[in-house]
Amino acid sequence: MAAWEENVRKVVPYTPGEQPNCPGIVKLNTNENPYPPAPGVLRALHEVDGDALRRYPDPTVGKLVKALADYHGLSSAQVFAGVGSDDVLAMSFLTFFNGTKPILFPDITYSFYDVWAGLYGIPYECQPLDAGFYIRTEDYLKDCGGIVIPNPNAPTGMEKDLAGLEEMIAGNPGVIVIIDEAYIDFGGQSVLPLLPKYENLLIVRTFSKSRSLAGMRIGYALGNETLIRYLNDVKYSFNSYTLSAAAIAAGVAAIRDDAYFKETLQKVINTRERMGQELCRLGFSCLDSKSNFIFATHPRYPAKELFESLKQDGIYVRYFQKPRIDQYLRISVGTDAEVDRLIQALEKLVL
Repeated sequence: MAAWEENVRKVVPYTPGEQPNCPGIVKLNTNENPYPPAPGVLRALHEVDGDALRRYPDPTVGKLVKALADYHGLSSAQVFAGVGSDDVLAMSFLTFFNGTKPILFPDITYSFYDVWAGLYGIPYECQPLDAGFYIRTEDYLKDCGGIVIPNPNAPTGMEKDLAGLEEMIAGNPGVIVIIDEAYIDFGGQSVLPLLPKYENLLIVRTFSKSRSLAGMRIGYALGNETLIRYLNDVKYSFNSYTLSAAAIAAGVAAIRDDAYFKETLQKVINTRERMGQELCRLGFSCLDSKSNFIFATHPRYPAKELFESLKQDGIYVRYFQKPRIDQYLRISVGTDAEVDRLIQALEKLVL
């Protein structure tokens, strides 16, 4: 090892899902929305003029923050916007988890959490899901440096009950509890009604899933004014101009078209239910998903073999070679036509 490497920050990086660029594939591996963003989004992008691109964007992200605040019935001082929920979560880790006690999150969950903890030198403890892959409330009622709960969880897609989440928040008044609601719009129950009651609650959401804007990288946090002020202090110490002028315009347009938002959500939910029924018909066991994907296992066929066979057929799903879940596939909900092709391919493999 060269001498200069002694001072390099070394981490085990997050591994993103494959982004193949091949014609004719069915891409069901990264939980993207199969439908385009609201029509007003493209109009807003076309209306962004050159002068707006020549200048730095609004560092306060004021128009988008105001739109989000109005949509959720909050004040602008309770909203923080960032470059996708990954940016918002990473900023939240950096801002709120600076103690010596370990933060807590599930052992089977979004695999960026332990990456951020490692990057920032944050001690952490993973709490094991139970045999049915449920998050146990009692595991989070202990002395800690903070809590991160994804709801619904990923990659399981399963929802934690609101009463259990409130018990965690109320039981840890001295630390910040982050509820990562990346998939909440697909049928879960949000903790948003608890926000006025608990000053230690921070909710993080994204435009990447339910609003079809993964390519624009828009995320946000909801919390009390003090939490949001602390987040902004760290943001302005790191990167003042986080969201581009185009992203701000797209985000505002997406928020305004609520009818389209609800219409596409219902399409995804309907297809998810049909996809689950079809997978069960083929012998798969599926966890109860409240997200835009299904976590499924087959008793006779190894998940890795199915993953590789589907890939050869031009169908991409997600496989995690990790303890407890290495016999499961995470399959994003696509269009009805994409799901039909998936089921036809699986019929050839398992029937």
